Amino acid sequence: MTKTLKYGFIGCGMMGQEHLRNLALIEGSEVIAIVEPDPGMQAKAKALAPGALFEPSIDTLLARTDLDALIITTPNYQHAEQLVEIFKRTKLPVLVEKPICTRFEDIALLRELEAKHPAPIWVAMEYRYMPPITALRQQVDSGILGDVKMLAIREHRFPFLEKVGDWNRFNRNSGGTLVEKCCHFFDLMRLLLQDKPTRVYASGGVDVNHLDERYDGETPDILDNAYVIVDFASGKRAVLDLCMFAEGSRYQEEISVTGSSAKVECFVPGPGRFWPVDTLGPAPVPRLILSPRHPQGPQEQEIVVDENLLAAGDHNGATYYQHVGFRNAVLNGDKVDVTLEDGLQAVMIGMAAQLSIEYGRAIDLPLT
Repeated sequence: MTKTLKYGFIGCGMMGQEHLRNLALIEGSEVIAIVEPDPGMQAKAKALAPGALFEPSIDTLLARTDLDALIITTPNYQHAEQLVEIFKRTKLPVLVEKPICTRFEDIALLRELEAKHPAPIWVAMEYRYMPPITALRQQVDSGILGDVKMLAIREHRFPFLEKVGDWNRFNRNSGGTLVEKCCHFFDLMRLLLQDKPTRVYASGGVDVNHLDERYDGETPDILDNAYVIVDFASGKRAVLDLCMFAEGSRYQEEISVTGSSAKVECFVPGPGRFWPVDTLGPAPVPRLILSPRHPQGPQEQEIVVDENLLAAGDHNGATYYQHVGFRNAVLNGDKVDVTLEDGLQAVMIGMAAQLSIEYGRAIDLPLT
């Protein structure tokens, strides 16, 4: 008999609703309580989880004794504060959306409290679990590339979407684009290279998006494009090429890992709901290409993603696989794939990149 996990949600906007849709695909998952103050988001969440009770506050949610796990999908700047309350008041497992925090001063406290917490803490880094990226990682881990030296990540995509209260228009709320959006990629850099980042240099700007927007008289300050170079302790290096006014691209992410013997690339399309099927036909299918040096000859394959998983969210099925992993960690004691420390390391690279742009120089890691 399948064990039922009873979930409580803190926040249930756009990303929270993706989590709800994916949990609905996993047998033994029951969302019984949600905190969501926005009436519009609450109505959408209720349609996805009709059996859930909407709690008036986090206090009342944490006072419940019938929860098995918590999911945090609130705005970025609330994550650290909410985690601190959970650490102090419960012993529950938590899956918390990235970024784990937006302020450097939160890092030490989160480390201290998490070290005493008896249950798994899993940082939601969906990009790890996209099937084409999983396939790329398998090639890297197989050793077929030889001695890996270089990693290049390109994300050319649509602008930031509208969020409740427009919180994502300002660095003070999001942590900045290179924290908010790109901690995913800095996490992938650490994961694929298995090395310690030591220095970050970035260049970026606000050049196209949001220039005519005003919120209480303020103009958004979030970056819409950047280049980021990350040096690693062994001499490996990685680069991120981000553009958020390139939604006309066929593929949203292109990732290339190159070693002494071969190169492997994956190509990941953006959310299917944004692809203009009427004019361009079916959405692109993810691809993986292995290119050995000797003998030369690229080997290409399509990475087909289950249609039900594609329909459940914007991350190529990754949220589903992430929840399967979290469930196994909670019920079976399986390893947590993305630890709190992994989340903090990715955030610190993003913070260093933001500082590099601000100061016009390279920033050494770790931040102090």
